[in-house]
Amino acid sequence: MRFRPIQPIACRPSSPPFRRSSRAAATYNGGAAVIAGIDHFVLTVRSVDDTCAFYQRVLGFRRLDTPNLPTALLFGTQKINVHEVGRTFEPKAKAPTPGTADFCLVAARPLAEICASLEANGVAVEVGPVERIGARGPMMSVYFRDPDGNLVEVSDYGL
Repeated sequence: MRFRPIQPIACRPSSPPFRRSSRAAATYNGGAAVIAGIDHFVLTVRSVDDTCAFYQRVLGFRRLDTPNLPTALLFGTQKINVHEVGRTFEPKAKAPTPGTADFCLVAARPLAEICASLEANGVAVEVGPVERIGARGPMMSVYFRDPDGNLVEVSDYGL
């Protein structure tokens, strides 16, 4: 079987115009990466309501409920789809389990404001602020847990 090389979506003639990044494309194995970024990811949780309330209260996310679709938490230009354990949507991860995620979010405000929100909401900081290296370079991060025990890292590139 022969495969054609992947042509970026924005280069296809029938594609709508997309805003291009001014950053140079990342390379993988000597070629240009074929993925531009992350649109969303899924958290499997014990309670959709508890999870949404946490992210809304602590990080200012916006909840979106749409009939026959998973509940989503919106922030920036991304989202987190929230699936309740045992009530997931197809297709799904092989073994969707609450508390197994570990992810990093980029702060839209200074890390001091994030830490103040965590403290005001009774959320314990496990680690940080601490220096890390992210996809864009050096950053400061704090780590904490959501109601299901997922490890959440919030990072600020404005060192």
